[in-house]
Amino acid sequence: MDRCIRVSLGLLAAVFIVFVFVVSYQVWVEKTYETSLSSTYSYTCTITTDRALSNVTLFLPLPADTTGNSPIVEQFSAQDVAGLPEDWTIILYDTGKATMVRITTPHISPPAGTIPEKPYSIVLSTEIRTDTVIDTRDPINNSAFFRPVWDLGQVSCPSDSFPLSRTPQCYRYTTSLYADYRAQPDASVNISSTLAGNNSWKIFEPASNSYTTSIGVKMSGDRQGWSTMNGTLTSSIGSFDAPYA
Repeated sequence: MDRCIRVSLGLLAAVFIVFVFVVSYQVWVEKTYETSLSSTYSYTCTITTDRALSNVTLFLPLPADTTGNSPIVEQFSAQDVAGLPEDWTIILYDTGKATMVRITTPHISPPAGTIPEKPYSIVLSTEIRTDTVIDTRDPINNSAFFRPVWDLGQVSCPSDSFPLSRTPQCYRYTTSLYADYRAQPDASVNISSTLAGNNSWKIFEPASNSYTTSIGVKMSGDRQGWSTMNGTLTSSIGSFDAPYA
């Protein structure tokens, strides 16, 4: 009988030790993940032209979530955006369906020597850290995105583009911008914007997951009105083997 009791107590002690170890390990993993986690949005807008533009007014979509909150708005409001020319006037608009920035400037003047093969580009960029884990699986509904989103459709991802991602998801969609400027008939203007949302952490080794979306349009000559921008989205890039990932 005493031997049975000792064996039973030994088994209970072993189970308790294993339980404590598992719980402690889970707590350690979650704590390590939380303390090492960094979530960032990276935004870039590029305006390229091979001819001078005058009396320029642009309404460009800024990434925002479905409630209109945008991680980029504060930077534009404070004009804390790398590459922003001093003579540009910036005004932010929330249309209810989209968050847009109105840019006005008397002119965009490419330097001497600009030709179609070597156009002039203005690149605006900023990176913002956020305290909230970014949803990189469904950014259209749960994270910052260029809105409104039209004609959304899933497409095949390039087979060898994401070797570290288990199940990347690729889409095409459209959105819009407003452009009003004077230019020569043969002027070519390209406007594109890119947003990437990224979560990174380190438990045993560095890991991350992300999504990236880009929109763009090519225009020629004078413009006065709305234009459709073609967009792409790649979501669920990277690792999701972490707590809350």
